[in-house]
Amino acid sequence: MGIQDGAIHCHLATAAPDADTDTDASPSSLSSLVTQTLTLLQSDDLSLRVQAAKEIRRLTKTSQRYRRYFSAAVGPLVDMLSCLSAEANEAALAALLNLAVKDEINKIKIIEAGALKPIIGFLQSENLALQEHAAAALITLSASSVNKRVISASGAIPLLVEILGHGSSQAKYDAVMALYNLSTYPDNLGQILQTEPIPQLVDLLKSCKRSSKTAEKCSALIESLVGFEEGRMALTSEDGGILAVVEVLEGGSPQSREHAVGTLLTMCESDRSSYREPILREGVIPGLLELTVQGTPKSQSKAQMLLRLLRDTPYPRSELQPDTIENIVSNIISQIDGEDQVGKAKQMLAEMVQVSMEQSLRHLQKRALVCTPADIPINSCASEVSLK
Repeated sequence: MGIQDGAIHCHLATAAPDADTDTDASPSSLSSLVTQTLTLLQSDDLSLRVQAAKEIRRLTKTSQRYRRYFSAAVGPLVDMLSCLSAEANEAALAALLNLAVKDEINKIKIIEAGALKPIIGFLQSENLALQEHAAAALITLSASSVNKRVISASGAIPLLVEILGHGSSQAKYDAVMALYNLSTYPDNLGQILQTEPIPQLVDLLKSCKRSSKTAEKCSALIESLVGFEEGRMALTSEDGGILAVVEVLEGGSPQSREHAVGTLLTMCESDRSSYREPILREGVIPGLLELTVQGTPKSQSKAQMLLRLLRDTPYPRSELQPDTIENIVSNIISQIDGEDQVGKAKQMLAEMVQVSMEQSLRHLQKRALVCTPADIPINSCASEVSLK
């Protein structure tokens, strides 16, 4: 699922009211303002065109209605991207970005008008502001399923990966968001993998907050890429690669943790003998134990599956030793090197069992409050309810 493109990045935002900017305007005044602004945009005076672009940016920041009215501005704004003026380029990019937000027609129209070539050029610019604006524009444009293939075919993917390694903090953030959007088109994953992005993604994962949106999209990309053997090998060979994923599993947002456990599960399922030991070495057990009781439903299921794969034997236990999480984890703990890891894992197991018992008790209590004539007298049921 592609990233939502509704939020305007802080480095492109201008002061504007939160409400729709055209709420109190009459149709005639709206028409007049749009006509005047479009006329300025066609002026031979570049400064007037920049002024018009900034006005379009302001008016379309929060107004879907203005985005429709100014759809005619797409062509002139795209032409401004070719001007030899950084100010004009930035003003046009910002206006185009706002026109594209939550507007599929404008997204496609901007690409068809030829905006992609100059935007790709800006990704290589030494002007960091232009580079950031271009990467931000690609986030919104790549949210359109129609544009994903066209953008990848333009050569954007290698440049976005390059920015992951050498761009500003803002550009890196925008680049990983754009890459995530592009990765949701299946044919693009192979192209992303060819650029060898795992080292850059791991570095970004190490440097950003584990609970951040950046960590979430990095984790999602890594999970997709380890679906390929090249991606699994790259993550394993990258210094601290698996550890970075484990740390997100332990302290990331619910969605990031889901991607992290999915990454490790995919690796272990693909080749348990190759990836079991590297995963265990990074102390994954405590985080997995926590996920089995406190993660999202998907995280819980994936954590339990991974714990089963990480135990010493891949074969089911006998009836005398049920295949429970407690038995699986106890088996794993007995093989972990290092007293610190063993102690922490045992403590987490005890806490997991305690939480599980508490959840079971609450479930029983809820069931006890469900009164039916067949099993509990009516007056007894009423007395239970009155105690709430």
